[in-house]
Amino acid sequence: MKKYCFILLLVLTGLSTGCSDEVLDYHDPDVKLFVKQLKSGTYTTRSPEGFVEVPCFTTEHIPELLRYVDDLTLIASFPLPPITSYYAGKTRLGECMMWIIESIRMGGYASLGCKLVYANAESYEGIYFLSDQEVLEAAECYRRWWEHAAYPHTEWTVSACLDDPLCGSGYRWW
Repeated sequence: MKKYCFILLLVLTGLSTGCSDEVLDYHDPDVKLFVKQLKSGTYTTRSPEGFVEVPCFTTEHIPELLRYVDDLTLIASFPLPPITSYYAGKTRLGECMMWIIESIRMGGYASLGCKLVYANAESYEGIYFLSDQEVLEAAECYRRWWEHAAYPHTEWTVSACLDDPLCGSGYRWW
């Protein structure tokens, strides 16, 4: 009898944990759930074309995405564009959130890899990837950009870096 109770307990535990997975809506994503799934390694949401991709975030999601740009947690994988053959491996969550913000800003993929590099890098070897401190500096650039984006721009607004968060930082996307 104890054996059957133990088996029943295992089955019920498996069913309760298996059914509790939340599904992220590709067309109406929840940032908090997306981050939770990235951190746990369970993100599998597919685009209508069948690829595991970043969901359809919009400018309305930017304030919430900005909450995570300082998070240096290494995540096992990040859904890169389906047209890339680059494998990022473990990458920082905050860097990925900035990549999403940049993609929203640009209206397309910010780059084919989710990595910030030095603007004058000779190649894209790991030695040119940013340190944790430099990623935090880039995060501050994105915060400042978003704060200024909220102000109305007039014909008298003069700034070479008005719409580029990384302008003058010495960093760019790869």
